[in-house]
Amino acid sequence: MADAWPGIFYHLFFVFLLATLKAKVHANLTHSYGIITRTEQKQRHKNGCSYFEGRWVYDDSYPLYSSWNCPFLRGGFDCQSNGRPDKKYLKYRWQPSACNLPRFDGRDFLERYRGKKIMFVGDSLSNNMWLSLACMLHFAVPDSNYTISQKGLLSTFLLQEYETSVIWLKNGFLVDLVHDKIGKILKLDSISTGHRWLGVDMLIFNTYHWWIHTGKSQTWDYFQVGRKIVKQMDRMEALKIALTTWAKWVDSNIDFSKTKVFFQGVAVVHVDGREWGDPTAKGCDGQTEPMKGPKYPGPAHPGEAVVKSVISSMAKPAYLLDITLLTQLRKDGHPSVYTGRGSAFVDCSHWCLAGVPDTWNQLLYTTLI
Repeated sequence: MADAWPGIFYHLFFVFLLATLKAKVHANLTHSYGIITRTEQKQRHKNGCSYFEGRWVYDDSYPLYSSWNCPFLRGGFDCQSNGRPDKKYLKYRWQPSACNLPRFDGRDFLERYRGKKIMFVGDSLSNNMWLSLACMLHFAVPDSNYTISQKGLLSTFLLQEYETSVIWLKNGFLVDLVHDKIGKILKLDSISTGHRWLGVDMLIFNTYHWWIHTGKSQTWDYFQVGRKIVKQMDRMEALKIALTTWAKWVDSNIDFSKTKVFFQGVAVVHVDGREWGDPTAKGCDGQTEPMKGPKYPGPAHPGEAVVKSVISSMAKPAYLLDITLLTQLRKDGHPSVYTGRGSAFVDCSHWCLAGVPDTWNQLLYTTLI
């Protein structure tokens, strides 16, 4: 028996050494490639890691899918099909400063939301995020039958095997826009269509861009609060009143034990190159790389401050997907002239797919696991 002890000792030592090396290799891979286990992710989130402070890093394993593999991706978001010649913008991954994000797992997402409904409510930036999620889920289960349909303002992507519905309900203001004999009135303290938001398992709201439209793009003539109707109002003040109305509606009507509620956050536009130190830039046209580092040199975004102020005052705060900074750093991510509408039309508001909105959905997924 005594003669066996050296062999047992060396065997145990070898097992210990192998386990130590394996742990170190895993740690190095995790650090180098931004991979993180779910247990680590949850612990770091508890320790206060902000997913929304960080920088964009080049990652050759990106994008998460190809636009060619998303058969229902058409129109102004499909920059590659519309002739965009560069591809480097597809290769960037969001890297938080104090932790890593788990890679999006479409199958896991679908298992978690099997038989459930996910609804985006908002403007065309909600459409951007909705279509991104639909492409990511289809890419995860390419052989799974799906339908995609539109009825009025409602667009639905349904994966039949999982009975998972991903819905976009177009609603640019969240509050009511009514037609009256004097014109179109934006009623900042009224929501009459909220019943359409009920009965789903996840809600992702968004509003901002329509509030700053002017000229022919402006879709209202008057603002109304109570009985008072005015022609002009500070846009951010109007937004704050409307968002407060929405917040009160959510607090009063949503059962948070049954429905998760998110606010998409404010995605920025890139129309003034002076904000990022390039006064000769023609907006986002010709931009092929993101800003380097974790800070944007331009001014603070007024919409972001309004959104944060209102959400922080909610009795049951929605989870804010605070995408402002990460979009500020991506002047290269817009369709620019590659919308399919000719070179005279430059889109510096929306985002190419595959592209930046995929990160919004990766962040959404991270909050669920």
